Amino acid sequence: MLKRLRWQLSSLYTLAALTLIVLIGGGAYWLLAYYFQSSTDLALRYKVALEYNRLGVSKPFELEQAGEDWLASRNRTTPASTALPTTGGEWDAEGGNEGTNIRMNSSDDPYDSELSSIYLLMVDPRGRQVASPSAIAAPLKLDEQAVAAAMENGSDLRTVSLADGTRLRLLSYRIGDADNLGVVQVGRSLADQDHILNQLLIGLLILGGFSVVLVGLGSWWLAGRSLKPAQQAWDKQQAFVANASHELRTPLTLLRASAEVAQRGLGVDDKNQELMGDILQETDHMSRLVDDLLLLSRLDAGRLPLERRAIAMPDLIDELGRKLGRVALEREVHFEIGPADGVIYADPPRVRQVLLILLDNALRHTPAGGKVRLEACPNGRMVQVSVIDNGSGIAPEHLPHLFERFYRGVAGRRQPDGGSGLGLAIAKALVEAQNGQIHITSRPGQGTRVIVDLPSK
Repeated sequence: MLKRLRWQLSSLYTLAALTLIVLIGGGAYWLLAYYFQSSTDLALRYKVALEYNRLGVSKPFELEQAGEDWLASRNRTTPASTALPTTGGEWDAEGGNEGTNIRMNSSDDPYDSELSSIYLLMVDPRGRQVASPSAIAAPLKLDEQAVAAAMENGSDLRTVSLADGTRLRLLSYRIGDADNLGVVQVGRSLADQDHILNQLLIGLLILGGFSVVLVGLGSWWLAGRSLKPAQQAWDKQQAFVANASHELRTPLTLLRASAEVAQRGLGVDDKNQELMGDILQETDHMSRLVDDLLLLSRLDAGRLPLERRAIAMPDLIDELGRKLGRVALEREVHFEIGPADGVIYADPPRVRQVLLILLDNALRHTPAGGKVRLEACPNGRMVQVSVIDNGSGIAPEHLPHLFERFYRGVAGRRQPDGGSGLGLAIAKALVEAQNGQIHITSRPGQGTRVIVDLPSK
């Protein structure tokens, strides 16, 4: 009974752990990718700033800022006694061309790897590519789209992909005055960064998968351990109900037999005849209640044997029509057989029991002159069986509770033959035990429709 709850708890714990792993792993991946991109973009801007400095051209504000940011990042990682380098010419700590001269000393520069991996291409004012002053060869020709965008907007930053899938980060800047414009384009391969990110992603997937499996197993164990006392209590309760129901059947049988013998010994006009009749009626009611409780306990424990086989719905509905037609006639209710088609795969006695419960409810709650209809039709892989009446209907507040045990609602409690409140609970349990579904729709004063879906294979 509690196995479904154990699955739900385990799934909830595992989903929570998976969400946490995704958030942490995704955050780590995003932070590293952001660091790579920001450091690469800063190095590209610094490289362009150095080229502006080499050519003796005044730099835009963002390149001035890039120089300050680059030197600030170097100061955080370079000892105070180490000279700060530039490439060619002179560079001021505030980003200008005058002030304290800082000489190139590549052996002390921890950021040389960032700059040395950047290539540089240039376009002269006539639109011709000039010899590259870069120490490394460019992996592609000048990107014309980036050049055109830089000429129009002043600068352009984009990521492009080579034929082999390698990604490049390109930064292009317009350089010169209005009558003498050129473009400097710097780029860096992102292959090493992509390799590190891919390795991180693979590691996160492996670690995340292992963690999810571990958490899932731990959640299953914890859920089972926490539900074990409840499961034991439930099993004991079901065992008690089953044993009590079984033990009550014998005394109830003897009680009824004794009442029948006593009734036969009374005269027709004896005032105790009515008393004996009441005893027999209540004994029958108790016997049905005991049988229902025993059936429910077996269904809860999964110990009810079901012999499933093909059932032709036209034959079953005709049989029920013959049996219930006489009862409906006595109650002055019109019983109608609608379209009957399809073949279901279920236990015949149990399907018959379900339909008898539903039809009995419909007949009891349909006033004289009303109508009850039974029909069946294929619906995909299921066969839909409907019991429809135009009786008193059910109030909306009662609909969610109709399948609860011993629930009869206000209308049911008013009737002397209202039943024990176990009929619909038994019907639902029997339908679900055969991989089917049951639901009810109703409107007060307009009637009720009960739909049972049973598998056709």
